[in-house]
Amino acid sequence: MSRLPAAAKINLALVVGGRRTDGLHELATVLQRIDLCDGVELEPAPALGVVGFPQDTIVRAALERLAVTAGADPAWRVRIRKRIPLAAGLGGGSADAAAALALANPLLASPLGPRHLLDVAASVGADVPFFLEPGPKLAEGAGERLTPLDLPQDYWVVVALPRSTRKPATGAVYERFDELGGTAGFEERRQILLDALAVVRRPRDFAAFPANDLAEAAEGAPLADELRAAGAFRADVSGAGPAVYGLFHRLEHAKAAARRCRGEARTWVAAPVW
Repeated sequence: MSRLPAAAKINLALVVGGRRTDGLHELATVLQRIDLCDGVELEPAPALGVVGFPQDTIVRAALERLAVTAGADPAWRVRIRKRIPLAAGLGGGSADAAAALALANPLLASPLGPRHLLDVAASVGADVPFFLEPGPKLAEGAGERLTPLDLPQDYWVVVALPRSTRKPATGAVYERFDELGGTAGFEERRQILLDALAVVRRPRDFAAFPANDLAEAAEGAPLADELRAAGAFRADVSGAGPAVYGLFHRLEHAKAAARRCRGEARTWVAAPVW
């Protein structure tokens, strides 16, 4: 049996534009993995099976798509050990799907090359290609255009998931964003992000990134204010929420902030991973 960790992501920035002809929104986002991880195990089997997480659909879909593309039978058994919270804006399902693809592909009689495997990943979900290759990235288009970034990694991340908030469907968050007129000024905000990226040298430079455009549509981020009050040099919603993250220079300050938020949220202290 082969194993891989499937690391969560945070969006260090998320700028959203208008809806494209394919129904997806144009965006520019900075994606960074953190060491809050699921575990994915895979082995050959008579037929496709996914155990350990009954709600899964994306891992199964990814492996079915891989098999069709390779002209093979989807003959694998996958076990998922969940630690990344569900529907939180942290990319857990996409990370699991990417890990399963990375484990299954070498077992094919004729493994797909990197470009074809990325195409399979993109057909499953916009975030899945990001998780196939290491390193932080700028994602543009609907998330399918990836540019590797060399970002500082010497900081700590507090992830806070509000206990009282139920995440609306991601599609509903984007619809609300449209209703609020959030698409106006997309190119200007995108350029602000690109300009800020160009001068990042230290973690504190992330503070110049524009705020997550979906925060208001995702019902705001009051915990971000609390994390900033606890010393975070940047705090924002991740993805379409409801998870919020805060970035800290020192581990002891991150741990103190996590304790401070535990009455209102489940919290994790994590580090960036490449």
